Amino acid sequence: MKAETILAELNRLRKDLKEDPSDIEWLTLYHAFCFISYKMGEFQKYVEEQDGKGAFDSFEAQE
Repeated sequence: MKAETILAELNRLRKDLKEDPSDIEWLTLYHAFCFISYKMGEFQKYVEEQDGKGAFDSFEAQE
């Protein structure tokens, strides 16, 4: 699993919503996307650690 794959999905979810700063769902996705984008190296390390623990096995088996 690559961090970019997860970030791309988070961005897709964010863009599926109408931009509405009063909506907690939009705010959550927007700020999570921004934060993870800025900390991409750290997020990739986290994803690699989780991948080593098998966290993405079910997803990858579907591909």
